[in-house]
Amino acid sequence: MASNAAASPVTLAADAIRGLDISALDPWARLDGATLLGRGATLVLQFDWPRDAEDPRELSEIPELRLWSLRADAAYPWLPLVLERSSGQLARHVAMLLPHSFSRSEGLRFAPEALELWISHRLFVLDGWAQGQGLNCRQTLSQMAAVLGYELDAGFWQLLS
Repeated sequence: MASNAAASPVTLAADAIRGLDISALDPWARLDGATLLGRGATLVLQFDWPRDAEDPRELSEIPELRLWSLRADAAYPWLPLVLERSSGQLARHVAMLLPHSFSRSEGLRFAPEALELWISHRLFVLDGWAQGQGLNCRQTLSQMAAVLGYELDAGFWQLLS
């Protein structure tokens, strides 16, 4: 279930980030599962975080942003399903949660074991969430994993059936 809808930006102010305030996601959290999945991967999180021009860190290396992301991810485990993918929103979100490295030449590289555990866990959680609502989002979940460079074994979903 994916939509070709335009990106839906949500700006997160520095005060909200410092206060671990995830209320900016309330409009998404109020949606039922079918509507949420119907929106597709369109959510864009824009962190309005003050930084010095010389600060070389990636956003995922800023502790306050990581902590906010961890809280949002814990409260809304479906968040990776709705984060926009082509601009790197999903990858950045996962980088907020997992050990990784970044280089200008190779880009973002997750610790393989951490990525495997996170994706497996998230697939189980989100498949159960969708099934509980009478929905099937396995294709979307497989696409989410592929965007992160994780290829599911052809028989993975059969194990859960």
